[in-house]
Amino acid sequence: MKFTISWLKEHLETDAPTDQILSALTDLGLEVEGTNNPLENLSAFTVGQIIEAEQHPNADRLKVCRVNTNKGEKQIICGAPNARAGIKVVVAHPGDYIPGLGKKIKVGNIRGVESLGMMCSERELMLSDEHEGIIELSVDAEVGCRYVDQAAGLEIVVDIAVTPNRPDALAVRGIARDLAARGLGTLKQNKPVKTVGNFESPISVHLDKSVTNEACPLFVGRYFRDVKNVESPKWLREKLIAIGLRPISALVDITNFITYDLGRPLHVFDADKLAGVLLIRKAKVNEKIVALDGEDYNLKAEDTVITSGGVVESIGGIIGGLKTGCSLETTNVFLESAFFSSSSIAKTGRRLKINSDARYRFERGVDPRFTEPGIDVATKLILDICGGEVSEVVKAGKLSKSKERIIFRSERVESLIGLKIPTSRQLEILKQLGFSAQKQDNNSYFIEVPSWRPDIHGEADLIEEIIRVTSLTKLNGSPMTEETVGSKPPILTPAQKRVSFLRRKIAAYGLNECISYSFIDEKSAKYFSSETAVVKLLNPISSEMSHMRPSLLPSLCSAAKRNQARSFKNLKLFEIGEIFFGGGPGQQRVNAAGLLLGDYSERNAFKNERSVDVFDAKQIVLGALKDVGVATEKLLLKRDNLPSFMHPGRSGIFSIGHKNPIAIFGELHPSLVDFYDLKGATVVFEILVDSIPFPKKKRLARTSIRMSEFQPVERDFAFVVPADFEVDAIKKAVEFTDKNLISEVRLFDVFEGDEAEIQLGANKKSVAFMVKLQSEDTTFTDGDIDAIGAKIITSVFELTGGVLRS
Repeated sequence: MKFTISWLKEHLETDAPTDQILSALTDLGLEVEGTNNPLENLSAFTVGQIIEAEQHPNADRLKVCRVNTNKGEKQIICGAPNARAGIKVVVAHPGDYIPGLGKKIKVGNIRGVESLGMMCSERELMLSDEHEGIIELSVDAEVGCRYVDQAAGLEIVVDIAVTPNRPDALAVRGIARDLAARGLGTLKQNKPVKTVGNFESPISVHLDKSVTNEACPLFVGRYFRDVKNVESPKWLREKLIAIGLRPISALVDITNFITYDLGRPLHVFDADKLAGVLLIRKAKVNEKIVALDGEDYNLKAEDTVITSGGVVESIGGIIGGLKTGCSLETTNVFLESAFFSSSSIAKTGRRLKINSDARYRFERGVDPRFTEPGIDVATKLILDICGGEVSEVVKAGKLSKSKERIIFRSERVESLIGLKIPTSRQLEILKQLGFSAQKQDNNSYFIEVPSWRPDIHGEADLIEEIIRVTSLTKLNGSPMTEETVGSKPPILTPAQKRVSFLRRKIAAYGLNECISYSFIDEKSAKYFSSETAVVKLLNPISSEMSHMRPSLLPSLCSAAKRNQARSFKNLKLFEIGEIFFGGGPGQQRVNAAGLLLGDYSERNAFKNERSVDVFDAKQIVLGALKDVGVATEKLLLKRDNLPSFMHPGRSGIFSIGHKNPIAIFGELHPSLVDFYDLKGATVVFEILVDSIPFPKKKRLARTSIRMSEFQPVERDFAFVVPADFEVDAIKKAVEFTDKNLISEVRLFDVFEGDEAEIQLGANKKSVAFMVKLQSEDTTFTDGDIDAIGAKIITSVFELTGGVLRS
């Protein structure tokens, strides 16, 4: 947002120096991004007078001029058509920096004739885009004096950064209001003067029911006849040029001026090119318009348009049509002032990629109650500059009469901010910002929010306004009081602590953490949504981010694909975050997922490389679950009801009981490996963090050590069992034979395949376990060991029908 200091003072009565104004703006949250002071850029240029201008001997379009300057008479070559004897000009000498050219000029030799300087145009001094001729100064300008001392309208231009929640600061008056509240002056009264129309408008307006509720609640217009669309007066041209706008014509310049001055976008139609009735409605599919920028736009049913005779004449709140635009020949005008919803404008503008001042303001929030006053302001300027007659105002739709009211407690300022501000000063700040207060009981007030502040919704917002105007620089640190010193409840919840434990544990296995968007493409969402509903976004960022992720694995697969495309073949990635199974509150849960791809370890002098496998993923899952308090020895390993994105024969599910799955692990389905174009073995896991129950009792940091004084005994057992029987179930049968005496069971051999069937029989395999026996009460005898061994053999036989291998 750009403005000049003199423009600001048209709204603010102040004697504050410029430096103080700039400092206050940044402290108010309107950060000054830069200033442009023409007085500094143009201080080297001086006034000169052409004494003689003769034709260049070797160029038809050039003249050899003899110029009287502050350094005496100089010969200067000039190609401007208005270079002639007698006029006073702006002179630059060799060594002077020309801002419009971005360089210093030197003594030149043009077609064999020496040139000792330059006579400047407005574009070369960056005063405007005019470059057809050199600047002609007043006859009163004194030769030899500085140009800046003779020029009018040269002043400091301020450029501020406006955050999206401050649409009121996109107007010079809004900026002046903030400075007045800070105490840098008084906000001037600026009540629009109503103009009574002389006749009934020949153009009427009508709102279609598709737009009245939200897209365009109010549309106001006015007809002008017999106007003269002349060049804008100097004061108006200078204002627009200073902020980087190009003056076009009085009618267009007036609407641009009001947009920046008061934050009210307007539009003028050439009334002679309208059909008599303006209908504001939603566009029909594939309707088209050629806009003022000369581009063709295809419209959709979500776009709000202004039509006449069934033809689209303007994209509401964004840009007008080329056909009905005003030119210098325009004599009859229809002026539009409407209120369009932010969401409607944002969707259309973003899709069509149109960047206009109107769109920029409407999508942030324009003051709805200044819709009709905006017509009055523009009416006076048009009549003053262009003349003509004006009709009565025509209007369609209406605004809601209700205003937002907030309960405000003055003592909350100190409790939230830590700064003591008297209640009277708090209310004074709010009043100067446009809020009104009605006292309730004690220090409680009803605050009515002004219509130009759509960003204020609660008490905290009011407090932010008070401290913003007071100045955050006045906040001082103070020691904690005795009441605040002492033990405090933990900041992290048990769920947050659990996520932290999981992150550290998974990272300890050598996995790198990823942080990805919660949005994925439609195909990925459908591939990984076997157990959840696909959640589609109403307003996606792009086609690759159209759905909420039902799993963390699609993001990890995409990350792996990008890394492999850059020659990183072996990857270990994980992410902890939310997945979504609905669009409402609470329809999400926290998961932890990982992906291992390629070789687990690279080849070296001591061992060969090894591809990742299912058991790597299983080890990480069990280690992570154990770290958050899960009794992993009691988990059930299930192979049925696997998600469709997992390999059906090389995956598993860990569950607590039969109905509470808490983790899946295994190989990714081959079709998805191909879909993501992953190279090498690919195993994944996903832990359903929110499904893990918290321990019923608070655990000690460390359990007490149980050590036996008696010697442990190890025995090996090899069983011949059915080839398709799960080893884990056999291991659990051995462990639960006698939990008091069996301290460890470890699988150390599996013999299976064709050779096993030859030696053991068809569909058979051999599994061997080491069983460690440990008593806390006595030393084992041979009889004790044999009895326990017999129990183990019986348990395995009852479970599998397996026998000891001979």
